[in-house]
Amino acid sequence: MRAGFPDFRLGSVLATSFTGTLSERRGNAVERIPTPHRLVDWLAVNGLAVDSCTTAQLDLARELRESIHAAATAAAIQDALPASAVQVINDRSAQGRAAAILTPEGKRRWRLSSASRVEDALSVIAADAISIIAGERDGKLALCASPTCRAAFFDTSQSRTRKWCDMNTCGNRQKKARFNANQRKNPRLSATG
Repeated sequence: MRAGFPDFRLGSVLATSFTGTLSERRGNAVERIPTPHRLVDWLAVNGLAVDSCTTAQLDLARELRESIHAAATAAAIQDALPASAVQVINDRSAQGRAAAILTPEGKRRWRLSSASRVEDALSVIAADAISIIAGERDGKLALCASPTCRAAFFDTSQSRTRKWCDMNTCGNRQKKARFNANQRKNPRLSATG
């Protein structure tokens, strides 16, 4: 990882993890892929290593990220999918050259074209977004309960009632805020507890 940048928020679902490269969307937004090199880092961490990235390719990636976020948000609240977002997702899915391969351990991995272009990696992310938005995978799209975050995430918990995109950040922050508010309301509890 390159020093001086915020950590990546990694999840088990590629498309929603990608949308998490911009966090705190309704607060003080944190851009986690501010440079082309940082996108290269994120792709490598997620098994989609590319040789290089230009500023134009970073712009394509951010456009895809925002389109996935818009479509996933609409799907989570059972609203109509934005046509412009659907178009971007479909275009990115069709423009890449990547193949699913099976590893000896029985896992699916992606093999990008021999040139390892950013567009190939984006096509994999777009295809992943299509599979979750279309309801092809076992889980449910939801929105983070944090009022400053509201990230779309894919809930694969057994009960499908997860509230936070990431318990270690948004969940803990909200629990701490609730605890502190309760302490201010009833200071005697902390003195006797």
